[in-house]
Amino acid sequence: MPLELFFNEDCIEGCKRHIPDGSVDLIITDPPYGISGDTLHKHYNRKEEFVIDGYIEVPQEDYAEFTRNWVRQAERILRPGGSIYLVSGYTHLIHVLNSLAETSLREVNHLIWKYNFGVFTQKKFVSSHYHILYYTKPGGTVTFNTYSRYGNAEKAEDNRSLNYQDREDVWFINKEYKPGQAKNKNELPKELLIKMIQYSSNEEDLVFDLFLGSFSTAKVAIALNRQSGGFELSKSAFRHQLNEIKKVNPGSLLKELRVPNHAAIERQGKLWTEDERGRVWNRYQDLRSPGATKKGAIETLCEEFGRGRFAVAKVVSNLEATSKED
Repeated sequence: MPLELFFNEDCIEGCKRHIPDGSVDLIITDPPYGISGDTLHKHYNRKEEFVIDGYIEVPQEDYAEFTRNWVRQAERILRPGGSIYLVSGYTHLIHVLNSLAETSLREVNHLIWKYNFGVFTQKKFVSSHYHILYYTKPGGTVTFNTYSRYGNAEKAEDNRSLNYQDREDVWFINKEYKPGQAKNKNELPKELLIKMIQYSSNEEDLVFDLFLGSFSTAKVAIALNRQSGGFELSKSAFRHQLNEIKKVNPGSLLKELRVPNHAAIERQGKLWTEDERGRVWNRYQDLRSPGATKKGAIETLCEEFGRGRFAVAKVVSNLEATSKED
């Protein structure tokens, strides 16, 4: 497995030296949080004897400029149409959002990752979520594999669409509990990484992490038959994890993935009746009135009327235009 895209150095200067413009398909990264990472175990009530030394934090007074500089590099190395998922806590979220706003990157979703093991507190509410900022770079085709995990007609026990549920913007995914195993300060769970990689990349794409830490993004990407690379400043973490990543077999996770059931769309290709158009319009207005997005309403209409997304979107657009004329 090639290791030439893994670098033991600062990601800002390292990107300038090693990574060409527009060469990365997907970035998933979890930058330092600027909250004294050397004391994270006190917040999470965690023993440190199995945690790898070398977590490098960024001083709070430097965090805004630090974030601005690495986000600019992320924008540069992403291909047009490439995607980035940026995991952030709340403390410096404003600096992250401001830095993204200074680029050409476009916000797609502000996701919430709800997890177990919340931060210990006594005199305030327990923090048990992170922010995941999903942005894309304009100018090219964006990879978003809508049906990579659940088919268009698959239903949960409550008859709700599994595909729709999986693509809602609040993700309930537990952190991984690894008693007695070597670990990094703040690892992202495999399930979370698989989800982002499945939706926003294809096999052989380059998945990059500017703050490798535990190399968890790289390990999962390689196991899903993607190329991978990134930067890690800590010498001890880099040495340990580079040895670990050599043990990952490319594509080894593919056989464990759930196979979606791609049922045929019930009424695809059939002519629309006036009655059906009227029912679609009435239902669309019902869905939009509580504040549902147009995209979400169309997804629901596809499921309820057994039609493809393009067909439903076209009918809705025509009916909207007619209603404005009236």
